[in-house]
Amino acid sequence: MIFLLRHAESLWNREFSAWRVDPGLPDPPLTEVGRRQAAALAERLRRERPRRVLVSPYRRSIETGLVLAEVCGAELAVEPLLRERCAFSCDIGTPASELRRQYPGLALDGLPEVWWGGLVESDSSLERRCRELLRSLHRHEAGRVLVLVSHWGFVRALTGHRLDNAGMLCTDWQSLERGEWWSA
Repeated sequence: MIFLLRHAESLWNREFSAWRVDPGLPDPPLTEVGRRQAAALAERLRRERPRRVLVSPYRRSIETGLVLAEVCGAELAVEPLLRERCAFSCDIGTPASELRRQYPGLALDGLPEVWWGGLVESDSSLERRCRELLRSLHRHEAGRVLVLVSHWGFVRALTGHRLDNAGMLCTDWQSLERGEWWSA
């Protein structure tokens, strides 16, 4: 099984939801609500026994994934292909050197210093990135129970579904090839 999650609530999400104006917060952390959402997701996923949690390099995804990995006893790995398409201030990432300082136990080998896009990513580029992720999953993760932590735009491009914060979809390895996802 593969579980695809949108990260839990970030400070940017909270502010944007209240005012519908980009609050100008690059790579925001989770809110207290977001930390509770991550804990609730972890409890839901514990019985599935995922072996790996793959997260985008954004702090909101890393923080969501850290909770999931700890509760589920899973390995946490950063997967840059899961990043958002860079449309708002929250999509300006944190440089890799700063992420290494903030999360010293997290393997960030090979992550470029500036790993996020500078402009809104085109639909065709985002589609190629989604296909690249699927090829990578089949090549390196096939058959494992996985959790992927990503973002609204990436999830929509990959699955056609729109997820709220801490929303979750799932699929099995055969259905993944057909692009079939369902609510978890």
